Amino acid sequence: MEAIHPGFTASTSFCLLLLILLSTSDAQICSAKSPVEFAENNTVGAVVLEITVQPGVTLEFQAPVSPDNPFVLERNSLLAGKVLDYEKNKNHVINIICTKTDTSEKFPLTIVVLVVNLNDNYPLFDQDTYLVNVPEMSPVDTSVGRYAATDLDGEQILYSLTPLSKGFKLRSQTNPDLLVEMPLDYEKVKTVELILTAVDGPPGSDPFSATTTILVSILDVDNRPPWFQPCNKHEVGGAVVCQNDGYTGRVVLNEQEPGALPLDPGPLYAIDGDSGIGEAVTYSFLNGDAGGLFQIHPVSGNITMLKPANQLVPIGLTVLAAQSTNRFQFAITSVTISVQLKSLYPPKFQRSQYEGVVTGVGVMATELNAPDKPLRILATDEDYGPEGINPHISYFVDGSSDFAIVDGYLFLTKDLPGGLLTLQLSALDTTNKEEALVQLLLEVTSAGPPPGAFGVVDMAALGATLGVLLLICLAVIVALVVRIRKADADGKKVFEASVFQSSLGRGGQKGGIQFTNEAFQHDEDGDSLGSGSPAPGYLGGSIASGDLPVKSPLPLRSLPRGDDGDDDGSQAGSDSTDSEGKDVKPILTKERRVDDGYKSVWFKENAKDEVVIIQDSEEEEEEDDDDDEKKPSSSGREEDESPRVRTQRVGFNDTDLDSGLGVKMEDPEDDSEGDEDMNNHL
Repeated sequence: MEAIHPGFTASTSFCLLLLILLSTSDAQICSAKSPVEFAENNTVGAVVLEITVQPGVTLEFQAPVSPDNPFVLERNSLLAGKVLDYEKNKNHVINIICTKTDTSEKFPLTIVVLVVNLNDNYPLFDQDTYLVNVPEMSPVDTSVGRYAATDLDGEQILYSLTPLSKGFKLRSQTNPDLLVEMPLDYEKVKTVELILTAVDGPPGSDPFSATTTILVSILDVDNRPPWFQPCNKHEVGGAVVCQNDGYTGRVVLNEQEPGALPLDPGPLYAIDGDSGIGEAVTYSFLNGDAGGLFQIHPVSGNITMLKPANQLVPIGLTVLAAQSTNRFQFAITSVTISVQLKSLYPPKFQRSQYEGVVTGVGVMATELNAPDKPLRILATDEDYGPEGINPHISYFVDGSSDFAIVDGYLFLTKDLPGGLLTLQLSALDTTNKEEALVQLLLEVTSAGPPPGAFGVVDMAALGATLGVLLLICLAVIVALVVRIRKADADGKKVFEASVFQSSLGRGGQKGGIQFTNEAFQHDEDGDSLGSGSPAPGYLGGSIASGDLPVKSPLPLRSLPRGDDGDDDGSQAGSDSTDSEGKDVKPILTKERRVDDGYKSVWFKENAKDEVVIIQDSEEEEEEDDDDDEKKPSSSGREEDESPRVRTQRVGFNDTDLDSGLGVKMEDPEDDSEGDEDMNNHL
């Protein structure tokens, strides 16, 4: 319903105001509300208004009464005598006369009835079907047309388009402008059918709707060049390109080919790439006619010879195809003409009929009467010498793809039921298209595998079994290799220990060694001198065959270094350390020391097999069992009455001492429980 009544003008408003003022003066006789609203599509007899009157006052319409008056008076009620329609008449002015029965006085009363508009009309389109043409390649958002509907009720109309993805869209829900949504291609889509729906009233109400059909025809535009046929289509960035591989032909040396030159893969011709336009195409040579040998027809594209070719070389031609009206749309292709010698003899099969047998797919056919002899299919050409072997001959089985001929041998490529087949073989000379035909009688005895042969499933099962066995063997081999390496390491250690043990009692030259003496790491007061570090308890040096150089280690308290190999320096250093009481003293000497509480390692002058460690000894060391000579003590001091101390013997052999093997310490006599423990690490 509209808030403003178009028929209610300014002049009408002024008249109504005047009438209201006049009626107000007679309010004591009769009165009524004016203007009054009354909805359209009413029922006949519906009460429009109740008029207030004094007793003895009658009501009647003011003459003359219009025959189209839609109202009636019944006592003091104004009733609808007809169905009101807002679309026909939006307001009515009713003039009533109020009469007093006792005085016959008459008073006018004017009532204005405003018809209320209801949504009772469907939206209407001008046409049930609209036809529109749209050129392809139109820019996106190009307006195709406006297709609006009308509503007599004046309601707002909402539009929708189906389907939603056909290349078009509406500008908005309230604006029925049809726009291009995506680029159009005539070769892909030529027509589009759209349904436009119009609905009056807001969503959620009880609106009326109407539909119309829009048929859009896509027009082809000239955007593609001619395409030589046949060609392969490729789409590149939305553009379609049709690629032609060119044409080939053959002519005979010194002979002129009559009529149009036959070409492969077919006659030379091109079509307009825009199928909706079909523009005519004209042909011409682009790089000449090979010296006047050929000419091309501008309309048909047929190539003919003007004179014979006198050179046995290929001839290349380039053909230009352009549209007749738009010369900017063109395409080119190549034509290769091979010049050949004249063939005097066509191919000829060696037999008038071949007979063979084949037993399965992939099996070579054999002679029917000699199953052990392969069936050889051969055609000769006398143009190629006495043997007639033409390398350009290809063999085919006409009308069947179940067989293949490779180098003249026939193979079955597809399972066929057993039986006798009659086939036709063809031998084609690819250089001049000369052909020979022969009949083949072939017996198919078995389309499956030969008897006793394994099938695919059997071979697969065998392969899986062998694979599992191979993995098991690899695992066993790896385990054996690990055990052998471990056994080799243990055996090496046992061997080195055995060699060391056997060399303890054996003399001879020894190789150089390095050792660390950790046996004397505590002084007389039990103070630790360090462990595992180059402290005074560390003895580093080498014992080589025939020479024993000795370096005096530094004492703990900045003992001055003496010259290497000097006995006097060694003795002097020893005396200086003795005078300091509990200071650390050198333990590596060439003289036997028998000082009280002094520990040293003494090297005999001629000793080459052993090193003797002396621990608090005041007596002469007993002679070794392995030496032939005995050496007295060089200290020259008297033996005191302290108990005799056992001397441990350290033996060296040629094995690698860095591994911890090859060194053993033992007592020259039986062990005693009272001996002091020693920790020597070499």
